[in-house]
Amino acid sequence: MAANIQDVGAVPQPRLLEWLRVNGVDHEIHEHATTITATATARAEGIDPRRFAKTVCVIADDRPALVVVDAVDRIDLAKVRHVLAADDVRLASEGELVEFAPDFEVGTIPPIGDLFDARVIADFAVRDDPEISFHAGSHSFTVHVDRAAWERATHVVYADIALADHDRAAWASS
Repeated sequence: MAANIQDVGAVPQPRLLEWLRVNGVDHEIHEHATTITATATARAEGIDPRRFAKTVCVIADDRPALVVVDAVDRIDLAKVRHVLAADDVRLASEGELVEFAPDFEVGTIPPIGDLFDARVIADFAVRDDPEISFHAGSHSFTVHVDRAAWERATHVVYADIALADHDRAAWASS
């Protein structure tokens, strides 16, 4: 059942908090002023945007997948298509995001595939961070976790998926 639109974002997403607890992922929840972009959220949290995990939902051959990059990076859909061995990969539309995660504010999906029956693919740059932060289902809350604990619990696959600058992989410049 979808959450009441007035309630979505009022608190950290309960399914996310339960997943963190059940999977033994130590975490801290932080509340901040409402932000829209991952970079703005990182700044509101006072952390380096390269330590804030931006989660983007893509549709790969009609199946959703979660793609994770540093907040300042952009996704290279051709690389994602290759990693997912898909014929077609595109960004999910806003309507698809609402259907995919009705109890999460659009743009605040955490990189937890178990919550959505989706694969999680992350850029190599994310692997370099000892801790990561990401949206907690709300534009006003984030969760900070030990990257290794998140990695073990999500079974994330790492690959070079960020758009490269000047013929260098994004992870090589972080």
